[in-house]
Amino acid sequence: MKIVVVGCNGQVGRALIHRGGSHGFKMLGISKETLNITSKKMVYDVLHSQKPNLLINAAAYTKVDLAEKEVDKAFEVNEKALFYLSEYCKTSNIPLFHLSTDYVFDGKINYPYKELDSVSPISVYGKSKEAGECAVRKLLVQHIILRTSWVFSAHGSNFVKSILSKGIEQDIINVVTDQYGGPTSADGIADTLLTIASQYNLIGKLEWGTYHYSGYPYVSWYEFAEEVFRSALAIKIVKKIPTIKPLLSSAHSAIASRPRNSRLDCSKIYKNFGITMDNWKVRLLNFLETY
Repeated sequence: MKIVVVGCNGQVGRALIHRGGSHGFKMLGISKETLNITSKKMVYDVLHSQKPNLLINAAAYTKVDLAEKEVDKAFEVNEKALFYLSEYCKTSNIPLFHLSTDYVFDGKINYPYKELDSVSPISVYGKSKEAGECAVRKLLVQHIILRTSWVFSAHGSNFVKSILSKGIEQDIINVVTDQYGGPTSADGIADTLLTIASQYNLIGKLEWGTYHYSGYPYVSWYEFAEEVFRSALAIKIVKKIPTIKPLLSSAHSAIASRPRNSRLDCSKIYKNFGITMDNWKVRLLNFLETY
């Protein structure tokens, strides 16, 4: 089966291309330099020339703070493009796997979010991603929307790489302590999507819909930072652990609001696809050993 990955140079896109062969798939990555997904003509022309059996959209506008100013651009990439990708998949009778985010929630409940919990995004980025989800659901039955959170990998910009750099340069760093979620390895997300794709390849159908997938256990950004430095020190990536000071969200200078609770309940994906709980601490150590 041939899988085309749109957004192949992002964290998850790279992981998909790297790991797809071991799952028995022919993988083709398409970057934004090759395909402007906000152009309907380009979407149809480029994808028609490749004739995928399944399309995975790992492309997105992810600059959370900048999105507050670049509203139109965020919605172009995160919503408008999804109409075109979904329409192509419907016309070609192939499934679309689409990555979404915990930012579709406002973070105000005190338990992990289930797929059917009400969405109420509190940032432009979150609103644009919710709109993209709606576009997929409206146009295409054969879809998997995978919401995830706090993604890290060896590629691109992410919290792990950023906090390590700060810790090397500074003796004291401040980290938010009242936002909670599940750090998630891009490799884990890729393996999950490819496992689901394998089941589709085997039986030709799936329990379509929206699913949650994130790493476990849940932690705050502060606790995540502590574990990053503990693991980095253990394998001698850093010589010492900086002083990590807790910072409240209210004192953080971010432009866009973030959900306080980003914990995702992943029981549905475990049940429907046999996906197992992913310990992010193991994934983190694996990543750091090759960093």
